[in-house]
Amino acid sequence: MEETVKVRKIAFVGDHLPRKCGIATFTSDLLSAVATAHPESQCFCVSVNDRKSGYDYPEVVRFEIEEQDLSSYLRAADFLNISNVDIVCLQHEFGIFGGPAGGHILAFLRELRMPVVTTLHTVLRDPRPDQRRVMQEIIALSTRVVVMAERGRQMLQDIYGAPPAKIDLIAHGIPDVSFVDPTFFKDQFGVEGKTVLLTFGLLSPGKGIEYVLKALPRILEEFPDVVYIVLGATHPNELRDHGEAYRMGLELLAKKSRIEKNVIFYNDFVELETLKEFIGAADLYITPYLNEAQITSGTLAYTFGAGKAVVSTPYWHAAELLAGDRGVLVPFADADALAREVSALLRDDIRRHAMRKNAYRTGREMIWSHVAQLYMHSFELSRLHGAAPSRESLPPKTLDRRPRELPALKLTHLQRMTDSTGVFQHANFSIPNFSEGYCTDDNARAFILTMLLEELGQDRDSACALATTCASFLQYAFDPHTRRFHNHLGFDRRWVDEQGSEDCHGRAIWALGFAVGRSPFRSFQFMAGQLFAQALPVLTEFTSPRAWAFGLLGIHEYLHHLSGDSLVNQTRETLLSKLLDLLDQNSAPDWLWFEQELSYDNAKLAHALILTGRATSQPDVLQRGLDSLRWLNQVQISEKGHFLPIGSNGFYKRGGPRAEFDQQPIEAQAMVSACLEAYRATSDPWWYEQSQRAFDWFLGWNDLGLELYSPESGACGDGLHVDRINRNQGAESTLAFLLSLAEIQLTQNMMTSFRKPTANGN
Repeated sequence: MEETVKVRKIAFVGDHLPRKCGIATFTSDLLSAVATAHPESQCFCVSVNDRKSGYDYPEVVRFEIEEQDLSSYLRAADFLNISNVDIVCLQHEFGIFGGPAGGHILAFLRELRMPVVTTLHTVLRDPRPDQRRVMQEIIALSTRVVVMAERGRQMLQDIYGAPPAKIDLIAHGIPDVSFVDPTFFKDQFGVEGKTVLLTFGLLSPGKGIEYVLKALPRILEEFPDVVYIVLGATHPNELRDHGEAYRMGLELLAKKSRIEKNVIFYNDFVELETLKEFIGAADLYITPYLNEAQITSGTLAYTFGAGKAVVSTPYWHAAELLAGDRGVLVPFADADALAREVSALLRDDIRRHAMRKNAYRTGREMIWSHVAQLYMHSFELSRLHGAAPSRESLPPKTLDRRPRELPALKLTHLQRMTDSTGVFQHANFSIPNFSEGYCTDDNARAFILTMLLEELGQDRDSACALATTCASFLQYAFDPHTRRFHNHLGFDRRWVDEQGSEDCHGRAIWALGFAVGRSPFRSFQFMAGQLFAQALPVLTEFTSPRAWAFGLLGIHEYLHHLSGDSLVNQTRETLLSKLLDLLDQNSAPDWLWFEQELSYDNAKLAHALILTGRATSQPDVLQRGLDSLRWLNQVQISEKGHFLPIGSNGFYKRGGPRAEFDQQPIEAQAMVSACLEAYRATSDPWWYEQSQRAFDWFLGWNDLGLELYSPESGACGDGLHVDRINRNQGAESTLAFLLSLAEIQLTQNMMTSFRKPTANGN
């Protein structure tokens, strides 16, 4: 039996130092602890990079995963499979993996052929549907799961249906330090003779440090020798999105409160030995976090285990760890309570020292050497039980099950078509045509593309710059007096129209709703939300069904984030009713359509019904959308089986001749997007195949057998003539291709990570 459970090679998957994040510190410490406790076992790391340049890792990091590159997760799984690894120990946190809700990691887990023990650093009480789905899949694909608090174990069972026998409770590991008097360390930091309060960790607004600063004047009234040390660099994500705004705000607050001489900011991510000295110098540790839903805190574990008296807000880990007179809990965002409890502890030496001893004794069970033994026991149990059953049931990997290879998503031409004002409307071949200026339609499309690029993790800096330009354009295009958007802007930055079309207005609404629902940047969400609210009401007065459809798409995205907006919900009902009435008036058994003519952007009408029917749980609406899209799809398939869009040179009136040219990229894009929505709504792979058929039109499966897109620049020709490609590469056509590619890639990523989409998935 001993040999059958021997664990000789262990791969730890997660972040690793020198990346600056809590998971990196935990993974590095856990790996080191297991390797030290079990020198006969080979331990190494597969690390996840959040930047292209990676990090200067130590030799223990054997393989690197690019956070947003799904194929690199599959390569990592292949590497572990051929390396004869006995156990994979995964560190899971939603924010460190790519894909929606970090779903890329599921593709990695599905390919592994050894047991997996997953440490869950976050367990959400109220997960979004995609987060719940990812968590449930991780539990199913893991042989065992580890949580660090009893509450986490209970939540896994109650919320995610995890089998109790699969869950191990192992505390957050801590360094083994001596129980010493804080005076021993204070002279190293120039605070000898002072009473030291400490908060440490990566800085971000959720840490609540401002409430300690607000409490400090009251504390200083009784204890003027108090010094508050705030140790830690700004969190890399906060630094990327907002710079040092939070830290600067804290420093300004200290100055305004005239306590700057009693507050020391150490803007550094310190090594472990230095950190232990900072902790040693503290008389009191404070964790004023603002979010209850934190199931584990490494900073709390470190200071608690070092025998420090702790004052904390009652987030889940603190509430559990500090129970039984092992610490003091105060309400969230309550500076008065912080001042009261800190002062009470400082004036009661007997209580404070008793609290320290209680914490230190409990912390002996949390030191890394003990934690390493508990993890090894979990690894051995996993070896006894073998790989997760759900993984064993998967069919063998074959070439036809690998993700389809798609063109690289290049923004070269789109960047060429964009200046500081916006995206140019037309081009002469690949050269922007200044004389035609800009239009709101294209800048709305480009704005949507930037958010899809963000979800793909693709060229984020360029995407953010383009998003800023497009957002500014949309803001400028809106006339607050008429509550309408202009559409055509000359190169001289003067509007050449009094008012844009209804379709232009609808596309702008679509883009703004998309930003509210999907943009990761609050500045875009706020701007878009304000414009959306002003521009939406007039939509119900329009007569264009495409404007209604674009509006419904935007409303769906908006309500994904702000579902309680009753006015927007009412507008959705009104627009849906208008679209359904139109379908009733015009459809017949041989013509299942909304109008007596097929013209441009046709599939968007069916798309709006499918999306809205699914979102509002109206199966009859969903089915009518699917039926009309299926009919349109049949109309647009050639005898040879390729996508054949309705030509713009005359369109297709019911009972009349059908125009086969000029074929427009916007038609292919509309069909790609609508069929993907149908696939998400039904899980029927036939719809995904139809989206691929429409996408392949760009790649050469069309009447002329010619590629319309440029693999070098990402540009797309303006259409397909009867005898040639239109070599002009305008914004509408290029964006049609890029939007189609981005949507196909996102769906393919989802399909690779999950067996199939759920009916309520995005």
